[in-house]
Amino acid sequence: MPRILTVGELTREVKDVLEAEFPFVWVRGQVANLSRPMSGHIYFSLTDGEAVLKVVWFKSSQDQGRAAEGEAVHPLTGEVLSPAEAEFPARLEDGQEVLCAGRLNVYPPQGAYQLVAELVEARGAGDLHRAFEALKGRLADKGYFDAARKMALPEHPVRVALITSPTGAAVRDFLRLARGRGHGCELRIHPVQVQGPAAAGQIAAALDEACDQGWAEAAVLIRGGGSLEDLWAFNTETVAEAIFRARIPVVTGVGHEPDVTIADYVADLRAATPSHAAQVLWPERAALRREVRDLELSLSRAYGSLLRARGADLRSLNRALAWLSPAGRLERLIEGFALEIRGLERAWQGFAAQRRGELGLAVSGLRRAFGPERLRERSADLEARVLRLEASASAVVRARTSALDLARAGLTGLDPERPLQRGFGLVTVLRTGRFLRSPDEVRPGDELDIRVCHGRVRARTTAGEPGGVDD
Repeated sequence: MPRILTVGELTREVKDVLEAEFPFVWVRGQVANLSRPMSGHIYFSLTDGEAVLKVVWFKSSQDQGRAAEGEAVHPLTGEVLSPAEAEFPARLEDGQEVLCAGRLNVYPPQGAYQLVAELVEARGAGDLHRAFEALKGRLADKGYFDAARKMALPEHPVRVALITSPTGAAVRDFLRLARGRGHGCELRIHPVQVQGPAAAGQIAAALDEACDQGWAEAAVLIRGGGSLEDLWAFNTETVAEAIFRARIPVVTGVGHEPDVTIADYVADLRAATPSHAAQVLWPERAALRREVRDLELSLSRAYGSLLRARGADLRSLNRALAWLSPAGRLERLIEGFALEIRGLERAWQGFAAQRRGELGLAVSGLRRAFGPERLRERSADLEARVLRLEASASAVVRARTSALDLARAGLTGLDPERPLQRGFGLVTVLRTGRFLRSPDEVRPGDELDIRVCHGRVRARTTAGEPGGVDD
């Protein structure tokens, strides 16, 4: 019968084996989840993108190696540390690449193992992290990370430019996942270095080339996991600017889940890993099949509902058709026609009787209005009116004739030509164009026009005597 252990017994045995097997180890990784409680101890995690190790750095180990005269010495080599190295615990921050030395320890209450650090020293990633944060802030101020400028991915891109190392595991993972997703697409691989001094320039050039070709609907930058130094090509301003000026949507899948690069911030969409990049580009084919089956089921249900509704409509129309059949409709029309005829006959009889009565009254009125007596009365009245009209017309004509004679006599007296017949003349000063009424209205030498009964005479005033004229 196998031995049955309690949780505490198993944990203690694991603790004994683990601590005996790893009495002192060196571990390299990136700092994450840094915590500084009031006790002065430092708690953080080490990660390399594949695993996470909890670390505790007790305050006593941080102070270990400080000489009596105040100088700090390396606890393992005995070398005197510089002031910057001595202050390293205070400068420890998330994102730094560090090297830890210590012993593994199992903490039974939580059933977890951790590294009890005796020494923690920077591995140069602190400067990289600070450079990362400086570039991040500068690009954020320029608007490189603004959501408003980011483009949406096509729903099912069929032409994708893949910018990566053609020999890495990342491209194999991406292609493996892409084969089972979407409904078919074309991939054009742009081979580049993803690590090293030339990597940033090659990545930027490949992205520019993919945009200039005008073939791809989207571009994907992928790379497997690694340290901060390994991923540094994706933290350069060269790559950030290439993504910013890209005319097609750019997806990044760089490193592992915790790794976030400058390229991820600028990209239109960030995937956690290269495999995840394939997942965000295309839906799973099995999910598409399920969606098609769901749509087919919905269509079948809708078609069934439509058939039932149309069947009910057809039955209703059949009943209506029976009511509206030609024979039945004709019979109802004949009955209605007969009713209308009887109503029309009654209406005509009433109308004729009413009109006969009205006609009798009109005839009686006409007889009273145009009978012999009435005609004699009208003739006598007409003759009297004619006599009065003739007398009134004669009086009006006489009055109008008298008025005309008076008006004619008045006009004759006012005729300017009449005085001329009696020897008078009309004198016009040509200079002013006015009739001469006073000697003061002329000046010596003025020309005059004298109109007499049978013509005109021209004259000029003399220079010696006012009012004198010469023929």
